[in-house]
Amino acid sequence: MSRYFNQLSSRINTPFIRQPEHNGKVWECQCGQSIFFRNSQCLACSSALGYWPELNLLGSLQAGAQADTWQLVAEPDAGLFRRCANLDTQAACNWLLPAHSPGAFCQACCLNRTIPDLSIPENHERWRKVETAKRRMVAQLINAGLPVVPRKEGAESGLAFDFIGIDLEGQAPTTGHANGLITLDIKEADDAFREQMRVQLREPYRTLLGHFRHEAGHYYWDLLVAQSHWLEPFRQVFGDERDSYADALQRHYEQGPPGDWAAGHISAYATMHPWEDWAETWAHYLHMMDAVDTALGFGMNARSLELDYPPYSLQSLYNPQAVGALEFLGFINAWIELSGMLNELSRSMGQVDFYPFVLSAPVIAKLHFIHLVVQGAQSPEYGLTM
Repeated sequence: MSRYFNQLSSRINTPFIRQPEHNGKVWECQCGQSIFFRNSQCLACSSALGYWPELNLLGSLQAGAQADTWQLVAEPDAGLFRRCANLDTQAACNWLLPAHSPGAFCQACCLNRTIPDLSIPENHERWRKVETAKRRMVAQLINAGLPVVPRKEGAESGLAFDFIGIDLEGQAPTTGHANGLITLDIKEADDAFREQMRVQLREPYRTLLGHFRHEAGHYYWDLLVAQSHWLEPFRQVFGDERDSYADALQRHYEQGPPGDWAAGHISAYATMHPWEDWAETWAHYLHMMDAVDTALGFGMNARSLELDYPPYSLQSLYNPQAVGALEFLGFINAWIELSGMLNELSRSMGQVDFYPFVLSAPVIAKLHFIHLVVQGAQSPEYGLTM
């Protein structure tokens, strides 16, 4: 089991004790002030802050022995760092890179192939929002032990991002994925535009982070499933991806999802094609992991909630005999309790539900399948025995 999920499941089953080094979203400045993932400077003492993804650590910085280098106060043995070249741009990146690194950009920013046209004033704020969401996803992928390999110039593999707008012919870009290249219409960073699209497409939920996690799901399907021993089991769980995608897309937008789609899918769009079912479920897997991690970091304890929800059983999982099945089941049931509480909090403020989705038993099995694939990316012997 990965270190990340092992820590997460342990915290779910242990009464809360504040341990900042184990919290994925809450850290402390050297002055004792709480600091958060996107901070580049402490608001209390003005200390410079930097995020080092290898340790999942946001911490105070002190000047290093060499010019323009820094050390993490909490981890002086981690070596010397430089701050990302995008720190002082609209991207406002607070990540660190090793001082000896040949490039100027951090592990997240070096994934960018195309940034927005900054001669357009509106794109400044759009780029900041997009980068904030992208960094959160990239950090999660790294901490989950998944490979995050930037696409080199001229290569056809690796992960890359294009953040673009209307082209010279007046055509808007299509948000999507192609062989590791994730394209995002930069207007998705505008709340009004995104809400208009959400209503038009009858979606209960549409966010920048959700876009990134969904499209990354396509990338990791190619990387972890397409040419692996997981392919046939994938077809048994999600369906046959060899069915025409173009025909499925046309059918979906002409006829809509089947009336009983919620019985076996996480969303209406997931019914369109097995690839989309995987990507939608993958995105929710990442949503759930991040939200539970954050809740635990702030001291929420699923065992203290008094919601009378029937827990799922081992038989709901894809493979109840898999290593770590009980831990995954504990995570799922903690999520059910947490999302129920957060939905009620949202309603108390007159807001839409925090998590407007229902997890059926087949969806739980799909989430477990994805979990096993993610674990298998770190330990080939882990998971389903083929």
